[in-house]
Amino acid sequence: MHPLFSFSSISLVQFKNYREASFAFPERITGICGLNGRGKTNLLDAIHYCCFTKSYFGKSDAAAVLEGAQGFRIAARVEQDGHTRELACVLRETGRKEFLVDGEPYERFSHHIGRFPAVFIAPDDVQIITGASEERRRFLDALLSQLDAPYLQHLMDYNKILQQRNSYLKAQADSRAADAGLLDVYDAQLTVHGNYVFAQRRQFLQKLLPLVNSFYEQIAGSSENIGLVYESALLQTGLADLLRSQRNKDLLLQRTTQGIHRDDIAITLRGQPFKTTASQGQRKSLLFALKLAEFELLKEAKGFPPVLLLDDVFEKLDEQRMHNLLHWVCVRNTGQIFITDTHRERLESALLQMQQPYYVIAL
Repeated sequence: MHPLFSFSSISLVQFKNYREASFAFPERITGICGLNGRGKTNLLDAIHYCCFTKSYFGKSDAAAVLEGAQGFRIAARVEQDGHTRELACVLRETGRKEFLVDGEPYERFSHHIGRFPAVFIAPDDVQIITGASEERRRFLDALLSQLDAPYLQHLMDYNKILQQRNSYLKAQADSRAADAGLLDVYDAQLTVHGNYVFAQRRQFLQKLLPLVNSFYEQIAGSSENIGLVYESALLQTGLADLLRSQRNKDLLLQRTTQGIHRDDIAITLRGQPFKTTASQGQRKSLLFALKLAEFELLKEAKGFPPVLLLDDVFEKLDEQRMHNLLHWVCVRNTGQIFITDTHRERLESALLQMQQPYYVIAL
């Protein structure tokens, strides 16, 4: 049975290490194997481009162009709800990017987000757990943007006004000359957008926590009592009051010191900070639990499973956890899966155990 949403083929021109290549995906489960540097992750990233109009790794579009070339083209055929769609992402030699669905270009790329949902799991994603607060905000924002189009718009508007306010604060070397009226305007605009983002994040984390604990238990094989707590100054004070009370400090430091761009998620393990108490295995189990919770929430909201992109996961988990993870993604889930590994034998042996049809691409 084919999923309600899946990629049937993709072709790449001058994308990363591919001069020209085409791939077909005849089965729901696709294994991609090859030595490091052969383009396994790049193929997954091309699929990500088709879903998000950009690279998963946050790099500029120019960084995705084959060395020595100018521009790239990614074209994919997607089946969704019984319809075939043609997706194309083109970076012109001029540096201008276009994204088209069935030959129709978007005026705003943000309108594409959430139409073709995907979840990517990569080795460096452990930064969500061990890294700075911006990594956890990025995780939250990427998921909420696929679930709620207004969220993405409010977030983009907030960041734009935040940038303008910060530029203005930097320009005020003499804070006595600052225009209070202009700062009032910035603050009023930030408050509208910030309040929306704050409310959505807060509400959403309450849905996320039980799912994360449930998936953690399935992968790790034991319950560990994971806690996710939203940390935001807005829990104590409204954003308008917060910006007003911090204005002198902001003028002194020449940046906006409070707001949703400072929020974080505190992660605990049995009441202790996760970062400092968790083992490697526990960190990896939590990463997969967070990502599968993201997957589940998208599936619930869209009415069909998103595409799942698993990069180099065999290096990250012991055999039992790996088996638990694969059983969930391949057997219990009905969506399309792409999974990379450097060892073909290991990949095929693990997939054979799942007793599901699969297809292997060797690079």
